[in-house]
Amino acid sequence: MIDAEVPPPATGKVTIDVRAVGMNPADFKHISAARNPIGASATPLPIGYEVAGVVAALGDDTEIASGGGAVGDEVLAFRVTGGYATRLNVPARDVFAKPASLDFPQAANLLLAGATAADMLHTAEVTAGETIVVHGASGAVGVSILQQAHEIGARVVGTAGRGSFDVVRRYGGEPVEYGDGLLDRLRAALPGGTAAAALDCVGTDEAVDASLALVGDRRRVITIVASGRAADEGFVALGGRAPDSAAYRDRVRPQLIRLAAEGRLEVPIARTFGFDEAVAALQLLSTGHPGGKLALIP
Repeated sequence: MIDAEVPPPATGKVTIDVRAVGMNPADFKHISAARNPIGASATPLPIGYEVAGVVAALGDDTEIASGGGAVGDEVLAFRVTGGYATRLNVPARDVFAKPASLDFPQAANLLLAGATAADMLHTAEVTAGETIVVHGASGAVGVSILQQAHEIGARVVGTAGRGSFDVVRRYGGEPVEYGDGLLDRLRAALPGGTAAAALDCVGTDEAVDASLALVGDRRRVITIVASGRAADEGFVALGGRAPDSAAYRDRVRPQLIRLAAEGRLEVPIARTFGFDEAVAALQLLSTGHPGGKLALIP
């Protein structure tokens, strides 16, 4: 932990006393050598893209994105820089009233995974009545896809480990076990042995190969992991830094918050950690199998 003074917020900024920090694979990638070419000695690194907490101060003539805002209000914020903090200043345009239906760890984990899931469904142009395949359906993005696809009216066949089948079923998906023979099992679960679209949250060759075999239109094969294969084989890789994706993910935030407020979009939390346990939390996150979302609690 490093102590630093947080200045009063300027116009257009909000100071948040953080109650929970959402943890995402992007956090771990941010501190890896590939994403930190200047070296690990360049510290502190501003890690963390989403938080939930309480408004401590507002800049002059400033309202939060959902309107109004006052000291003491419970809020969530995405996309922020340096969320691993007890207090920080963030742009008011990225701050929203926290739904009462979510506690702080859930609220801090709603928008990055939720907006990624929404972007995948939007890019694949999924519509009511279609059947789609989701690889990694029991992970954070996969679980959000399952729930948002249900809102659209689409059927989801989701790949997962056998131990996660109940998670997939809980959120409206039909589980299929990954591993040898995946393509045959998916064909058996799909009408006519094909899918309208495939959304890949794992990036394995097995998942990509199955997607390409099942979906005729490669514009409807979407990955958030296998960017190299997407470039080589003509399907779609999404990233939150791409201008179109960033703009869409920002636009969809109010809709996701509304769904959560109405109890139609849940955020399953596997575990919370204190700030002094951040390294252990990141190690668990890096395994790719944390069992749900993780949150840091100041």
